[in-house]
Amino acid sequence: MKLIIEPTDGVAPILAAITSAKKSVEIAIFRFDRKDLETALTAAVVKGVRVIALIAFHNRGGEASLRKLELRFLAAGIIVARTSGDLTRYHDKYVVIDRRVLCMLSTNFTRLDIDHSRGFGIVTTRANWVHEARRLFRADCSRAKYVPKTETFVVSPVNARKSLAAFLQRAKKELLIYDPRITDREMLRVLDERRKAGVAIRVIGTVGGRSQLDVQRLGGVRLHTRTIIRDRREAFIGSQSLRAPELDSRRELGLIIQDVKAVKKLIETFESDWDPKRSVKVKADKKETAVAQDKESEKAVKVLTKDLSPIVSTMKKAVKRAVAKAGEDVLHDKGVKETMKKVVKKAVKDAVHEAVRESRKS
Repeated sequence: MKLIIEPTDGVAPILAAITSAKKSVEIAIFRFDRKDLETALTAAVVKGVRVIALIAFHNRGGEASLRKLELRFLAAGIIVARTSGDLTRYHDKYVVIDRRVLCMLSTNFTRLDIDHSRGFGIVTTRANWVHEARRLFRADCSRAKYVPKTETFVVSPVNARKSLAAFLQRAKKELLIYDPRITDREMLRVLDERRKAGVAIRVIGTVGGRSQLDVQRLGGVRLHTRTIIRDRREAFIGSQSLRAPELDSRRELGLIIQDVKAVKKLIETFESDWDPKRSVKVKADKKETAVAQDKESEKAVKVLTKDLSPIVSTMKKAVKRAVAKAGEDVLHDKGVKETMKKVVKKAVKDAVHEAVRESRKS
């Protein structure tokens, strides 16, 4: 087993795996903008390797690039399959080489994820994992039902919630967690129960709701991986955060590993990423949390001010039209002015709610 650590290892381990293929390459893609990987896949076809790419039906803002990728792959002789639209996302990313090597990644095949983000991956020849990966690949290519046969091969939405809840519940001493966004109520309850039982829990990322966990954001690079190290003996590496959409309504993939060397490297990386100065008890340290929230609010206001300017302009035009029809006398009527304020507030509120619903789907 080999652990890939990004951005330290870069694209080299993935390129090496594809270049080593003699018979087949099966690759599941959610995002892809690496010319070096595209060249390697094309070169594999030229030397007689059967390359099959399973490409996501959609990703937020990237459907056009996926369709262009499909056309380029087809022109290069790569067999292309497309995922179903039954789940909100097919977010897993992995490669199977010659039906005997599995590269399971928490990173997408992009410059941002590989070169500028904290991510991990596993390269393994473990037979049952390779077999499961091929079963999953075939099922998603043919849009058939998939049922995993091992708890350590963690697939959303099939067994992820059950497997990860059990993984957390078995913690006796410590949990070290990378997760951009933990919000699932059940998982938060399990974490709180473990904390009350004396388990030391540290999170690099963010935690929703009220929590007494030690949480800090990652400094230096972007956080993309979802990784949990339990009692310094086992670890989960995957694409699913501990939040409901990624556990229940998306295709995600992860592995639970016990390899001593790999777990040791994960711990070393976590400790190097952990900065005690940035640590904050989310619930207890209200002042520090408030400062952080103020900074985030300032950023949000800047973004909203810029992005909402067309809406503001439209609102102003609508109000002017309404005043023109009703006559200028309405401007001196307090009752009408208050009603107008309520109408505008409700319109904005409805728009925000709709935006939140759309963001949760992604």
